[in-house]
Amino acid sequence: MYDHRKLGRELGLFDTDPLIGAGLPYWLPDGAIVRHSLEEYIRAAERAAGYQLVYSPVLGKRELYEISGHWAHYNDDMYPPMDICGEQVVLRPSLCPHHAVMFRSRSHSYRELPLRMAELGAMYRSELSGVLGGLTRVRCIQLNDAHIFCTLDQVAEEVAAALALIGSAYRAMGITGAHCRLSLPSASGKYVAAPDMWAQASKILSEVLDRSGIPYEAAEGEAAFYGPKIDIQVGDHAGRESTLSTVQVDFHQPEQFDLRYIGADGAKHRPVMVHRSIIGSVERAVAHLIEHHGGAFPAWLAPVQAVILPVSAVQEPDAEQLLERCLSAGLRARVVESEAGSLGARVRETRLAPYQFILGRTEAANGDVAIRLRDGRRLPAQPTAAAVARIRELIQAHDTRLWID
Repeated sequence: MYDHRKLGRELGLFDTDPLIGAGLPYWLPDGAIVRHSLEEYIRAAERAAGYQLVYSPVLGKRELYEISGHWAHYNDDMYPPMDICGEQVVLRPSLCPHHAVMFRSRSHSYRELPLRMAELGAMYRSELSGVLGGLTRVRCIQLNDAHIFCTLDQVAEEVAAALALIGSAYRAMGITGAHCRLSLPSASGKYVAAPDMWAQASKILSEVLDRSGIPYEAAEGEAAFYGPKIDIQVGDHAGRESTLSTVQVDFHQPEQFDLRYIGADGAKHRPVMVHRSIIGSVERAVAHLIEHHGGAFPAWLAPVQAVILPVSAVQEPDAEQLLERCLSAGLRARVVESEAGSLGARVRETRLAPYQFILGRTEAANGDVAIRLRDGRRLPAQPTAAAVARIRELIQAHDTRLWID
C-alpha cells in the first residue's frame, strides 16, 4: 500500500505550507477534482435516499455546546472560545448541535418522520501537532454528515439503510477490506451517565448488525460521549486502523435540546437522533483512496479520465476535435501532443488515466479511435462517438469497471 502523504504530493493532489499551518492542507487542481467528484456523488446519493440538504454556520455560541454536552465531554478537542461583542463563540467540533437546533426551529408531525438532514460541512478539531499527518488527521475537517430524526420504531430501519448506503459508496469507490466495529463505552471516560439509554441504543445497533449478517467486533471505550456507534474501519499504509464511516444512535441530544414532534395521538413525543456519515471526512476518504488505489482512481474520480495521444503532428487537428467531443460528453480529457515525446513515452507518462485514446492515420481517416485501458487491455479501433458514449455511461453509473464487452 502507498503512503498518501508522499504520493498525494507527487501527483499534485494536495500540499501543506508552514505559513498556513500544520493540519491545514490545501487542495491543488487535480485534488480538488477528486474532492468535488466525491462531494457530488454523495450529495446525489443522499438526495436519492430522501435526505434534505442544508447548510449551517461553522461557529456557535459556547452555550450551544454546553447544551449538547460537547463542552463537558469533548472540550479537550475543541478550540478555545473567542470573545465577540461580549459573547463567547466557538469553532464547531461537530455539526449535530446545529442540526438539532434546525429541527427545533419548526414544528413537526409524525407524518414528516423520518426527517433526514444532510450537510457537507466544515468542523474543527484542536488536534495535537504530534498526531497530525497528511489528510488523515487534520484540524479543519469537511465532513459528510447527516442526522435523521425519527420515531423509536423507525431507528433500526434507518440504521440499516445507512449501512446499505455505506456499502454502495464503498463499491463505487472500489474500497475493499473494510470491517465493522460496534463501539461501546468503557467504565472510565467522559460519557453521558444514562445506563438505560446506553443499553437501549447498543441493543438496537447490535440487532441491526446481526440481522444484516454483517460481521463485527465490539470495542469498549470507542463510543461517542452521547451514544454507541457502528464504525467502519479501514487500514493505512503503515497498518494503522482508522474510522472512515459511522452510524450512531443518540437519545441524549434530543433530550438536551427538548426536541419534539406531534404524534398521531396529538401529543408531543421525543424523536430519536441517528447520526451517520457515509464517506466520513472528505480528507480521510481521499487519503484512503490514494493509498488503496495508488493514485489509479476509479474512472469517475480520476482527475483526467481520458488522454488523447495523436501518433504524429498530422493527427493533432483530429485529436483536438476528439477532445471537444469528450468535453461535450462531460469527460475530463486532455491531448498530449506528439512533441511531448514518443508514443511509448507518452503512454507511460499518462498511465494513471483510465483511458488512452490512440489516434493514428487509419483511425483519423475512419473517424475511429483505438483505446488502451489502464489495466493493460487494448481494444480494437471503433467509432469515436460510440466509444465516448460507452465510457460516459460507465462513469455516470460510478462503475469501477473500465469496460464492458
